[in-house]
Amino acid sequence: MSGPPDGTRAFAPFEWLVALRYLRARRKEGFISVIAGFSFIGIMLGVATLIIVMAVMNGFRQELFSKMLGLNGHVVVHSIDGNFTGFDDVAARVRGVPGVKYALPLIEGQVMISTPSTSSGALVRGLREADLKQLKAVAGNIRFGTLDGFDSQAGVALGSRLANELNVKLGDQVTLLSPRGASTALGTAPRVKRYPIVAIFEIGMSEYDSSILFMPLNEAQRYFNQQDNVSVLEVVLDSPDEVGKLGPEIIEAGGPTIYISDWRQRNATFFTALQVERNVMFLILALIVLVASLNIISGLTMLVKDKGHDIAILRTMGATRAAVMRIFFITGASIGIVGTLAGLGLGLLVCLNIEHLREFIGWLTDTELFSPELYYLSQMPAEMDTGETVSVVVMALVLSILATLYPSWRASRLDPVEALRYE
Repeated sequence: MSGPPDGTRAFAPFEWLVALRYLRARRKEGFISVIAGFSFIGIMLGVATLIIVMAVMNGFRQELFSKMLGLNGHVVVHSIDGNFTGFDDVAARVRGVPGVKYALPLIEGQVMISTPSTSSGALVRGLREADLKQLKAVAGNIRFGTLDGFDSQAGVALGSRLANELNVKLGDQVTLLSPRGASTALGTAPRVKRYPIVAIFEIGMSEYDSSILFMPLNEAQRYFNQQDNVSVLEVVLDSPDEVGKLGPEIIEAGGPTIYISDWRQRNATFFTALQVERNVMFLILALIVLVASLNIISGLTMLVKDKGHDIAILRTMGATRAAVMRIFFITGASIGIVGTLAGLGLGLLVCLNIEHLREFIGWLTDTELFSPELYYLSQMPAEMDTGETVSVVVMALVLSILATLYPSWRASRLDPVEALRYE
């Protein structure tokens, strides 16, 4: 017994020929072609927008994550009684924990920094030269001066934005004022001291560049009256994600007089808000793709009604219901698939040139897009996640294909007798 004729095979050449012919506009089908065009543009822009927004949000998260944790430790070790003596011994034991990169003794304190013309608040961080050089976020971004001989110079290193705000340059002197000064019979007197600027750094995060200055640890101990103490130990791990596993080991190595806090606790609200915003943006922008898919349904439904006469002739010539359904399925799915691939290409192109595009739009409109004062970062990052991009493409393809099923099924159920009755 011979097989079915060639024309009834699934996705036979004649089905592709008819389907692709329906995609080409003719004068009397112009309106249907316009709907198909809008569906294509909608899916393309929806997919591209999803990819771009998700990449930018991933980029913001990664940049903030690297800069925040590049300046602050992954784990902060505190003394239970608040008097952190013997910190070098504790730091040495903590460094011996596998997975710990380094542990830095640190003094922190709020001061007012001033020049003859202006003043501002700042956060002083006292670190040894060797420890400060391990902070690549700072040591790798020195714009003026050097950290060589930092311990012996008795000077300070400050952020570029803070230097601009104070209108000072390398070699100038600034005055630091702290309420935690010497104790006298009349109470605690503020401590005022002048320091030369030995280095200016630019991390790229405006919040840090405008508010932080570094001082040698021994000088910070004298300035804040903590001769044998430090405020905390900041511990940097090989992998920040290992903080839950290594936390108990750090406590055990440090001894019973310490407790710890990690980056998840100190930045929980910030990173949770970023994650929630990211998820909500994904859902909102996915609606663009959904609406474009619904346009495929409306356009394909109108095409089925317009092609009722053609469907009837195909049926009388031997085309099966399944063949008719596949013809319209190919027609609708082609719009969704090509639109999705075009959106993927557009999204990739924009993500790879996002910073140049930001600069161009800013120049064109004479405005500053994504101001560093508001968004913390000096450049607009975009980091595409392969899994996330694939999920966007798959979602668009699935919605596009599902949108073609009902109109295609309606076309396959058309009765050729009824369609030709009044012909």
